[in-house]
Amino acid sequence: MDYTKILDWLKNNLNEERYLHTLGTAECAKELAGKYGLDREKAYLAGLLHDCAKCFSNGKLLDIIHKNLHVEECEMLNYKTLHAPVSAFIAEKEFNVTDKEILSAIRWHTLGKLDMSDFEKIVFLADKIEPNTRDKEYSEQIRILLNETNGLNKALLRCYKETIKSLVKRDLKICILTIEIYNKLQDILQN
Repeated sequence: MDYTKILDWLKNNLNEERYLHTLGTAECAKELAGKYGLDREKAYLAGLLHDCAKCFSNGKLLDIIHKNLHVEECEMLNYKTLHAPVSAFIAEKEFNVTDKEILSAIRWHTLGKLDMSDFEKIVFLADKIEPNTRDKEYSEQIRILLNETNGLNKALLRCYKETIKSLVKRDLKICILTIEIYNKLQDILQN
């Protein structure tokens, strides 16, 4: 993989803060992959490309979605999540990423999905706790959970709790998938 080409493309298509976030997410994903015995290079690549469409206009995101992708109606409730399926599309079309695990982790890094693989979970979490732009206190709380038994699921549940609280506080709609994942994590951790 030509990381120079990817980094140049990202510098030209992301604002400075998003670029720093992307670098942090890539490094954090690589670190978490090592912790959980997963492919560190694949995690790094997924982290690099997870937000590659984040700075596209809503019009451009919608245009790409309508012309090229199948996106569920509930995913369209919040414009902040539209970049995830488009980022997976860009990773495949622009950078020739064919690894299904990487593409799926990019695709689901915002909303998540039921039955996420550990690889998808670490990319999801890396996006929330990377050290360059994310709240340090919150990140530390998530990292503490990651050190516990069943830490990935505990960390995910904490992220979903915070997401739901934030959406309610801002009077935004909540995708039913978010509620389903939250409920499933509750079931897993209570058994």
